[in-house]
Amino acid sequence: MKITTILAAASVLALTACGPEAGSAYENEAAEAAEDTALNEVLADARRDEDRARDEFRNPAKTLAFFQVAPDQTILEYAPGGGWYTRILAPYTSENGGYVAVGFAPEGIEALPENFRVQVREGGENFAANQSEALGIDAQKLPFHFGNEVPDELDGTVDRVLMIRMMHNLIRWGIAESEIAALRDSMKPDGLLGVVQHRAKADAPEEYVDGNMGYLKEADLIAFFEANGFELVDSSEINANPNDTADYENGVWTLPPSFALGDEERETFAAIGESDRMTLLFRKAE
Repeated sequence: MKITTILAAASVLALTACGPEAGSAYENEAAEAAEDTALNEVLADARRDEDRARDEFRNPAKTLAFFQVAPDQTILEYAPGGGWYTRILAPYTSENGGYVAVGFAPEGIEALPENFRVQVREGGENFAANQSEALGIDAQKLPFHFGNEVPDELDGTVDRVLMIRMMHNLIRWGIAESEIAALRDSMKPDGLLGVVQHRAKADAPEEYVDGNMGYLKEADLIAFFEANGFELVDSSEINANPNDTADYENGVWTLPPSFALGDEERETFAAIGESDRMTLLFRKAE
């Protein structure tokens, strides 16, 4: 199998799929999210005004409830990128918990253009200062480490690792196993890892699910984590979107917010919304 070789009002938004049955995991997640006053305050903060439009598709309150995230935990966000989840997680944990960011080291990834490698390196080196200025949180509370430079003192200290829409990149760049190993080492014995990932159709051709189109098969991704020291705890359809056909010539980036085709059929893709996503929760295996 190729894959083995290579997070307010928005808190209780309805899914685009069919409604949940009474007593389902959906209702439990929604109830927990609605009761989390601290998280709802963060979600409603003015600093998220531009981010909030994406809540409809990313369901941050329900997602974090499913991942059993709490404000007194140490949370590791992998590959924070533009900081959409950082602007939730860092303020949420800054008083009683801890926040750590880890990102891939760009050097040695031949598929990345040199100018992008420079951007990634500079982004990581400037992450704490930039997020401190944006969020009003002391930079020392916003550490960033590259995956190949995670300090030993972080080992066994992390309650939750969150990997949001990133696994396809690690797989297509051939660095998934080494990055996951570093993240696993950072986790407490009872730590949990939450994954949100663009989901391919179960019958998608193998050449479409090697990461280059952004989509991965759910069964393959579960198998990958099980082969790398994790056990599946649960899965959820919180971030499902049945309108996504997951078969675009330009991959997942055809859909919002990327709109890879520009104005071509933009209304059609906007109506579909963001990608269909699997939401998986893993436990660090003994």
